[in-house]
Amino acid sequence: MKIYTKTGDKGTTALFGGTRVAKHHLRIESYGTIDELNSWMGLIRDQKIDKHYQNIIAIIQDKLFTVGAVLATDPKKMILKNGKERLNIDKISAADIELLEKEMDAMNEELPEMTHFILPGGHTTVSYCHIARTVCRRAERLASHLNENEPFEASILSFINRLSDYLFVLARKLSKDLDAAEIKWLPEKKV
Repeated sequence: MKIYTKTGDKGTTALFGGTRVAKHHLRIESYGTIDELNSWMGLIRDQKIDKHYQNIIAIIQDKLFTVGAVLATDPKKMILKNGKERLNIDKISAADIELLEKEMDAMNEELPEMTHFILPGGHTTVSYCHIARTVCRRAERLASHLNENEPFEASILSFINRLSDYLFVLARKLSKDLDAAEIKWLPEKKV
């Protein structure tokens, strides 16, 4: 399989199903940002962190491919002529969202109560989590906008929303595990 096809040389690309759209189309921005997020997740997984978190991140990366596949599919061509769905993959399920919630709950049990906003930083691995979190929020904004125009499964937005929360809690947990300072935001008071 060739990587280059030359079909996108004029600024268009094909959705799954064959429909061609501009490379700046909201659908392309949405799944492109999910792809960017998945790359950041891989970078976090490659760090020297607990194997458990590496395994959870691998699961998340798999689910992000599912999200990307749904977003990359023309909704008008989601159902084939024979009545079957074009995508023969598992959907994002309530169990996928619950996994993130359970993981956050477990991490939060080991963390001190949060009393201030936290500035990103303190350790490179923690910063990667915060970058991934902000990319996840951008993906959520784009997907939410896309969903207004071309609706897709509600579980996808829930998963993306919960994932950004997970990344925030993971950043806090890794700060603790790596003995990195959690930098509190203490706004200067006007004199």
